[in-house]
Amino acid sequence: MSPTRIAVLAFGGVSLFQLSVPAMVFGAVNGPADFPRYEVRYCAQQPGAVRSDQGLMIEVTDGLNALTEADIVVVPAWSSPEVAAPVELTEALRRAHERGALTVGLCLGAFVLGDAGLLDDREATTHWVAKDLFARRFPRTRFRPDVLYVADGNVITSAGTVAAIDCCLHLVRERHGSDAANRMARLLVTPPHRQGGQAQYIERPVPQIHSENRLPGVLEWARAHVSEPLTVDQLAEVAMMSRRTFTRRFREATGTTVLKWLNAERVARAQQLLETTEMPIECIASEVGFGTPLSLRQQFSAQLGTSPSDYRRSFCQRRQAGTQGQGNA
Repeated sequence: MSPTRIAVLAFGGVSLFQLSVPAMVFGAVNGPADFPRYEVRYCAQQPGAVRSDQGLMIEVTDGLNALTEADIVVVPAWSSPEVAAPVELTEALRRAHERGALTVGLCLGAFVLGDAGLLDDREATTHWVAKDLFARRFPRTRFRPDVLYVADGNVITSAGTVAAIDCCLHLVRERHGSDAANRMARLLVTPPHRQGGQAQYIERPVPQIHSENRLPGVLEWARAHVSEPLTVDQLAEVAMMSRRTFTRRFREATGTTVLKWLNAERVARAQQLLETTEMPIECIASEVGFGTPLSLRQQFSAQLGTSPSDYRRSFCQRRQAGTQGQGNA
């Protein structure tokens, strides 16, 4: 089976971190041997030496012609959001998009997608530090300043810096299922899916917990008992904290409430069972702690915008397509 081709744009002042995220998350660097194959190429408007944000020089051999063959195009941030992207670049992005390439803007890279007109009448996000400028420059975009990433059709944008990993793990999850995304997240030593949005980071980062080291163990315990009707009091007891202290520590650590976190964990577990088993949806609802199929459907709709049945059907179609592709290779 031919590898999926990813073109990552390099430019003067490009973030070394964000430039490397696609290759790391998609397994092109130190990925498992049986991980889906991706080929990551770096391109620039003018091939040659490109100076990064850290002052290191990067030799980029491909020009914008790399976008004509890519299945996924990634713009990793942008050096000057106040300055419009060059016309040559935005036209190349539009052609790639019209051809059907998945187009991704990481952090301030959303500005480049906006300059290309790819965010008109779409939902999009970017780093919170540039939210006012983004809203002014792209009034036709349905701006979502509160999320870590947002997908609208074949255009995806993410919030700042580390949210690039969240965004790319989302792509792995969408294309290959939660098991593959979880495996890659473990290799990167990062959560497979962070709860909450970037609003928790605006001006005041989430406080670090210095005196309490019991909360991570509580999260693992809750995941192991997700099929049970867990309560805040029960989790506080496991953590050996008062309810008030526990709820405060929990929000500090996760950026969300206990109920929202539990619902998200249960949906993630349901996704895994829908992908990897033929278990009836009624049984899955009980297995993940929702109790009734109705509750499962409601949470699936709220979090994923689809139903459990449609999700299973969609995943099976992607898996069959991948199997057929391997058979034809």
